[in-house]
Parts: sequence; C-alpha cells; structure tokens
Amino acid sequence: MTQPRTRISATVLGSPEPRALADFYARLLGWPITYEEPGWVMLKPPGGGTGLSFQHEPDHVPPVWPPQTGAQQMMLHLDIGVDDLANAVTWALEGGATLASTQPEDDVRVLLDPDGHPFCLFLAEF
Repeated sequence: MTQPRTRISATVLGSPEPRALADFYARLLGWPITYEEPGWVMLKPPGGGTGLSFQHEPDHVPPVWPPQTGAQQMMLHLDIGVDDLANAVTWALEGGATLASTQPEDDVRVLLDPDGHPFCLFLAEF
C-alpha cells in the first residue's frame, strides 16, 4: 500500500457565532471569506495555502489561559507571525481581541479572540 497524498486544508475553531469569529480573523489576517454555509465559514489566504474555518458549537466553553486545573483546557492555539509586534497587538485589540493576563515571553504576545481562543503574535521575517 502506498501512502495517499495529503495536505491540511484548514484549522477549524468552534464558535457559538462562526460568522462573527470569521469576521474577526478576516480583519486580523486580511484574508477573505471564501465559503459560507449555515454553521460553517472558511477563510483562505489570498496567495493560497492552509486556511482557517469556523464551525458552529452552541455549547462552546472558552478555554482558560494560562491553564487551570478543572477548567476548560486549550486544545490548540494559532501562532501568527507579524512584521511589527506592537502594531499587530494594537490591530488585534481594536478588532476585538483581549490581551491575556499572563505573558510568558518578552517577544511574543498572547491574546484571546472574541470567543476566548488563545493566539500568539510574534515577530517573523517576511
């Protein structure tokens, strides 16, 4: 048996309001919404590549950051490279993100999207 060709199409985040969360990330990343149906919204980078999708989860419980025993744990987080960390943090905050109370590294900023999913902004070379 030969291994089939594979590729990751998208990371999927659960949300009680997938269109609202998709709008947040579309603004944050500058990516267009490429597909939408009831309970599902997809973003793709303009140059192609792995996208980000949002599915309806009416009982979504936001994860806690930093982790706490007995609380909803983070299942994943997004690492987003930026060319200007201070500007990117301001952009994210103006779009509806919140700065996490714990910042474990000087050159990375942990933020929470409007549904409480953590994501990290860090300086990247472009």
